[in-house]
Amino acid sequence: MVAQEQQKPFVIGLDLGGTNSVFGIVDQRGNILTTNSIKTQAYKTAEDFVSAGVEALKPIIAKVGGIEQIKAMGIGAPNGNYYRGTIEFAPNVPWGHDGVIPLADMFSEKLGIPVGLTNDANAAAIGEMQYGVARGMKNFIMITLGTGVGSGIVVDGHMVYGSDGFAGELGHTIIRRENGRPCGCGRKGCLETYCSATGVARTAREFLATSDEPSLLREMNPEEITSLDVSIAASKGDALANRIYEFTGQILGEACSDFMAFSSPEAFVFFGGLTKAGDLLMKPLKKAYDENVLKIYKDKAQFLLVLLTMPVLPFSVLLQSAGNSNSLQF
Repeated sequence: MVAQEQQKPFVIGLDLGGTNSVFGIVDQRGNILTTNSIKTQAYKTAEDFVSAGVEALKPIIAKVGGIEQIKAMGIGAPNGNYYRGTIEFAPNVPWGHDGVIPLADMFSEKLGIPVGLTNDANAAAIGEMQYGVARGMKNFIMITLGTGVGSGIVVDGHMVYGSDGFAGELGHTIIRRENGRPCGCGRKGCLETYCSATGVARTAREFLATSDEPSLLREMNPEEITSLDVSIAASKGDALANRIYEFTGQILGEACSDFMAFSSPEAFVFFGGLTKAGDLLMKPLKKAYDENVLKIYKDKAQFLLVLLTMPVLPFSVLLQSAGNSNSLQF
């Protein structure tokens, strides 16, 4: 039985984001062989999402020889609970923000294979530590800048999960206590409301409403502006768009200076759509960090970008959680 299990050469990974959910099949070396995707927000219930996900998996599973070749599945998801295999009150997932979704069990029942789940930023951190820019590091913080802001904290070579599996929700640290923006979590002033892709769009609308400054963004319906629009305008030299990134970078830099005092990481690793802005975001981030960080931490942390649309790290690293709960090792 064990020998038969070890012969299964592939695993399935699901990178579940607030906008897109990407499925991939990975070999034992972490190479992504084939992918497919669906829109996360296109479904009203978790059951509908899982059914659509299974349909999206069918053609890519067939490409590698069928489900008999699949050892397990790993899921990285916002508000993912490593211990329970659940998504719990995820602000940016419409079918998951009001309760606890046993997503790992739901996919396992449909596919007939073991399924593990962890927070998406934790999955990215594990992958970067094993295969990417954080390879060889024992202490770093992964920050994902997408629809929301996620984080994965590594201390002494180990992920920090906490007592309940939810340690490290740095995107929901409050960084503006007075007149803070409402957050999907129900509170106000969270980092996510300023430094996510949706946060950048909110900043654009605020800047347009409170100034008469000329901008390419004024040619658009304010409610339809996205972070990509801001990035495009900034790349064309738009002054207001550049100020939006300066504002975003400043807040993120201030937050990182506080995070430094928590675990003294050797690096902050950034991944997600906003990182494509490059120096437009990173220069004000580093400036704000240097101005606010405690002196004993000065010049100690690196600021690294993962620039690929999918982290170098393979979806297979998500199987660390599947391996933990099902005695699997990949």
